[in-house]
Amino acid sequence: MAFYDDVANAAEFLRGRTSHRPETCIILGSGLDALMDKVRDADTIPYAEIPGFPVSSVAGHAARMIFGRLGGREVVLMCGRFHFYEGHSMKQVTFPLFVLHEMGAQTLIVTNACGGINETFTPGDLMLITDHINLTGNNPLTGPNDERFGPRFPDMTEVYSLDLRRAAKEQAEALEIPLKEGVYALFPGPMYETAAEIRAFRTLGADAIGMSTVPEATAARYLGMKVLGISCITNMATGIAKKAHSHEAVLEKARQSGERLCALIEAVTGSIQHG
Repeated sequence: MAFYDDVANAAEFLRGRTSHRPETCIILGSGLDALMDKVRDADTIPYAEIPGFPVSSVAGHAARMIFGRLGGREVVLMCGRFHFYEGHSMKQVTFPLFVLHEMGAQTLIVTNACGGINETFTPGDLMLITDHINLTGNNPLTGPNDERFGPRFPDMTEVYSLDLRRAAKEQAEALEIPLKEGVYALFPGPMYETAAEIRAFRTLGADAIGMSTVPEATAARYLGMKVLGISCITNMATGIAKKAHSHEAVLEKARQSGERLCALIEAVTGSIQHG
């Protein structure tokens, strides 16, 4: 199939640009790019140079991959992601995951900046994702299935690995980093949600809401990868927040929480044992 050929072509291009073979892929959300400075022996490749890659158009996303070592492990950082609201298909949004899995990545650590629905949360909190709700009506597995990637009907009982969640909690405790837990809801965007929508999503069981993460997590599980998701609560959702939202404020709060999140990701990455 053409998609498989596109994935293989992009993976081959990247193998020619770096000697690193990542075990773990880390996707950085809006304003959370401080982790880039911690990667050792880094090779940086702009998305625009990679065959088949779309280019992120969102402020706060650096639009490049960084291959190297973090926590003593081989990693690749996606500094910037693609969103459904930018006009990309779900397949385009998750194309990098297919490519990095083809290169050997076995684990996905996905982060995001999002709004809090659970009123026990406060801006600046880190939330370990326990499960998700897809409110878009779309997913990256729609269409013909290629068994070389994964099964037609993949199980989603445990999208976010229990083992990785335990490891994250252990590392957070050791680092004295408070860590909340909750369900993440995917909203299509690009507008922020209405107060009525937030009331409905709370009833459905959502603790936080954002415009990313779920497509990547879904594709990674389909590919057989283990997934860890961590949200940075940058604002309280509409109807809970006392003022209007702004992307600039989201980025600033994400940057303020970035040091703790970077320390946690580095520690968790170093603790992962790949078979």
